[in-house]
Amino acid sequence: MTSSHFLAQRSSAQYAADVARRTFLTQSFAGIGSLALASLTGSHASAAEKTASARGADSVPWPALPGLPHFAPKAKRIVHLCMAGGPSHVESLDPKPALDRIDGQPFPSSFTQGQQLAQLQGSELKARKSFVKFKKWGESGLEMSELFPHTGAMADDLCVIRSMTTEQINHDTAHAFMNTGSIIKGRPCMGSWLLYGLGAETENLPGYVVMTSSGPGAQPVSARQWSAGILPSRYQGIAFQASGSPVHYIGNPDGVCQSTQRQVIDEVQRLNAMLAERYVDPEIDTRISQYEMAFKMQTAVPELTDMSTETQDTLDAYGVQRPGDGSYASNCLLARRLLERGVRFVQLYHRGWDHHSNLEKNFPISARDTDRPTAALLADLKRSGLLEDTLVLWGGEFGRTPMAQGSGRDHHINAFSVWMAGGGVKPGMAYGATDELGYNSVDNIVTVHDLHTTLLHLFGIDHERLTARFQGLDLRLTGVEPSRVVKEIIA
Repeated sequence: MTSSHFLAQRSSAQYAADVARRTFLTQSFAGIGSLALASLTGSHASAAEKTASARGADSVPWPALPGLPHFAPKAKRIVHLCMAGGPSHVESLDPKPALDRIDGQPFPSSFTQGQQLAQLQGSELKARKSFVKFKKWGESGLEMSELFPHTGAMADDLCVIRSMTTEQINHDTAHAFMNTGSIIKGRPCMGSWLLYGLGAETENLPGYVVMTSSGPGAQPVSARQWSAGILPSRYQGIAFQASGSPVHYIGNPDGVCQSTQRQVIDEVQRLNAMLAERYVDPEIDTRISQYEMAFKMQTAVPELTDMSTETQDTLDAYGVQRPGDGSYASNCLLARRLLERGVRFVQLYHRGWDHHSNLEKNFPISARDTDRPTAALLADLKRSGLLEDTLVLWGGEFGRTPMAQGSGRDHHINAFSVWMAGGGVKPGMAYGATDELGYNSVDNIVTVHDLHTTLLHLFGIDHERLTARFQGLDLRLTGVEPSRVVKEIIA
C-alpha cells in the first residue's frame, strides 16, 4: 500500500494493526522460534532504531542525497499555482493589439499551415481579438490584463515568460509533460524529484502536498500528475481533501488514546524493521517513515488547519469566505501555512481555464477567483521574508489559440505565458516574446525542459546529475533532449 493510500484512507491504528498481522504471519513461515530468539537477543531492536524515522526534535524524515545540492541554492521551497485547462495568454499576460486589426478575418495561413491544432483542425480559422484591456503595472511597467488587478499590483515582483512552448496538445498528456517532462507513465513528477534529491525539511507533514479547486471549464486532473513514478512512493505528492478535514482519519479511533497509539506504532515499526533486514525493498522504508509521520500529523494537521489564529484582515485579503471550503482562496492560505511549516513543494490546481466557449463570461470568473488569493499569497510571503527563497510558479499546461473557436479559444502549444516570483528570479521583467498575433513564440523561446532545468538550477541542482536508474536507464526530469538554464531571468 502506498503512502498516499495510507494517509488518505486509513487511520494509523487500523493500518498498523493490518500490517502487524501480515508481518507476523510472514515471519511465522520462518518459525515462531526465530521470532522468540530475535526478541530475546534484541538483534532486531537495533535495526528498528536505525531504519525508523527518528523522533528527535532535530531530525527529518529523510536527508538530501549525498552531494546535493550541487551548488548554493537560491530557492528552498516552491508553490506551483497550476491554472489547469490552459489560460489564454492573449487575455492575461501577452498583449496583442495587432489582433484587433484583423478581428473576424481569416487568420493568415502562413502562421498555421502544417501546424498541429486540437479541435480546430480542418476548420475555417478566423482571428479573434482579446476582449480585455491591458495596462502597465508598477514601477516596472509590466503589461498585464486588467482582469488581474491584485496580481498586477505585485508586478514589480514578477518575472513573466511570454515565450513558452510545449509538445502536448491534450490536457492529461500536457499536464504530464509539464509535471514529469514526459508522457510515459511511471515517470516521477518535479515535486518528487525535488524531494528525492533534497529531502524533506519537516517530519510532521508531507514534503509534497497537492490541493485542487475548480471553476467554469473544469477538467479532471489525474493523480498521476503528482506520482513518484519509479521512485519510492515516499516521494509522491499527498493530496489533501478539497473541503473539511484535509486528511481522513486524522483522529484516533474511539477508545484509543495517544499513548496506546504510540505503542502500536512502535511495535509495527519494530516488525517493519525486521522485514527491512531481510528484504531490500524501498517501500518498507517508506512504510516506516510514513507511519511515524502519520502519527505526528494527528497533532500537526489540526494545528495547521486551525485558522482562528488568522486575522479577519488576512481572510479578507485572500478572499476566504470560510476556511476549508475547497476554494482556491482557502487553498492559497493553507499553502502559505504549509510553506511556513517546512513543506518543500505545494501544488495548487485550479481547474477552471478550459474555455472552448463562453470565453468572455468564464475567463473573468476564473481570473476573479484566482487573482486576489494569488496576490495575497505573494504579499504574505514577501512580508515574512519567505519569498526570498520560495519560488512561485503560475501557469497552465498550454495556451489558447489567437483564432476563435465559436465563443472561445482552442488549445495551443506554440505559445503561452507563465510567471515566476521569488526564489532567485529577477523581479519586474518580461522575458521572451511571441509574434505580433500571439501564435508562435519567436524570441528567447523557453521549452518545458528549459523551465525544469532552470527550476532545478534555482534549487542548486545540476539537472544532468539528478538521475534514478530504472531498467538500465538513468532517468531524469529533463529527459535526453537538449535544454538550458534560462540565466537571463536569474537574479
